[in-house]
Amino acid sequence: MASAAEQLASNMSLGVFSKATELKKRIWFTLGALLVYRLGTYIPVPGVDASVMGEMLQQHGGGILGMFDMFSGGALGRMTVFALNIMPYISASIIIQLMSSAVPALETLKKEGEGGRKKLNQYTRYLTVLIAMFQSYGIAIGLEGMRGAFGAAVIDPGAFFRISCVVSLVGGTMFIMWLGEQITARGIGNGTSLIIFSGIVANVPHALASLLELGRTGALSPVFIVAFLVIAVAVVAFIVFVERAQRRIVVQYPKRQVGQRMFGGDSTHMPLKLNTSGVIPPIFASSILLIPATISGFSGGADGGILVMIGNALAHGQPLYMFTYAAMIIFFSYFYTAVVFNPDETAENLKKYGGFIPGIRPGNATSSYFDTVLTRLTTIGALYLCVVCLLPEILINNYGVPFYFGGTSLMIIVSVTMDTITQVQSHLLAHQYEGLIKKARVKGRGR
Repeated sequence: MASAAEQLASNMSLGVFSKATELKKRIWFTLGALLVYRLGTYIPVPGVDASVMGEMLQQHGGGILGMFDMFSGGALGRMTVFALNIMPYISASIIIQLMSSAVPALETLKKEGEGGRKKLNQYTRYLTVLIAMFQSYGIAIGLEGMRGAFGAAVIDPGAFFRISCVVSLVGGTMFIMWLGEQITARGIGNGTSLIIFSGIVANVPHALASLLELGRTGALSPVFIVAFLVIAVAVVAFIVFVERAQRRIVVQYPKRQVGQRMFGGDSTHMPLKLNTSGVIPPIFASSILLIPATISGFSGGADGGILVMIGNALAHGQPLYMFTYAAMIIFFSYFYTAVVFNPDETAENLKKYGGFIPGIRPGNATSSYFDTVLTRLTTIGALYLCVVCLLPEILINNYGVPFYFGGTSLMIIVSVTMDTITQVQSHLLAHQYEGLIKKARVKGRGR
């Protein structure tokens, strides 16, 4: 079966793609939905002078505002209805996922199959609304206090502005959430990931232009720019290699006799990714570390304040920032891996269906084996995340490289691209199989 699948994959060409009408419909739907999303990032929130917000982002672009603006595709800097982007939904999803491992009632729902999954999705949507309302109200209050070189950010502050701002931002977030779900169901790839991906990629040309402008003005030497681009390509290749790396654990199923026939006896493997936690640890670590620096920036930089001292110590490029960033990435790598993979549950499921790992006893011994393997993989994965995230940080802070070339953004771009290409190949492979089945049926009728 594996050789047949490989043969089909090798035979896939542009002609096969042109005949896959279902795949083309999904691709066009995805492109149309992303176009709608990009158009929405230019619809302004009523009553806000976007130039003041843009000025504020230029002053504090290296903080958490800069990171959120990157994820929103510039919508936060333009102060549009999509300023919150999909981040409240991602935060709610992570919270529900963590709670489903700690709260018995949610853990029971998680094990109930499709019905439980729908219930958890419903709770995620409710929590998304609450988080979006909280964040949008905070943004509304913050906007009323902002003043730039050309005046206040809010034209007419007051209760009406706050209500309209909250309604606009929460409505935009809920629309993006719905759009992401539609892409996942009717398009290609994961809708939420593609929305973040499109926001980052949309600003890459501007970041490249900024990098070349630094070279034109003499701020960066041409040799450094060429070396940086070579390093960026090497980092992307390294990310692809590690993200595809797996530890395949052999699983054996014993033979059993049912009547006169023998069943089972098959050998398969359980793939464990080298980077099980994905891009979650860098996002968590960046968000937490950049909060003190951002708050101290908004406080006006009064000397002697504790927040200012902490913000300066945790500023980009500082040794304490680098050390804490690496330590938090490692911590969240182990923490999130423990949440998404339960060795006891996996060992119990294998035992239930008669599967076993050769040379390992079923039950507790299998669970301990999974735990040992996963700990080693997570150690390597955490070190990989540290290298990928800290190297661009050094370039960004020491040489003024644009923020969009950070390790988190590169990982998101590469991971989403790989996932989308894999889904396209799966659809093409399914189309090939359907064609072979139809030909076999026609031949069978002819005989």
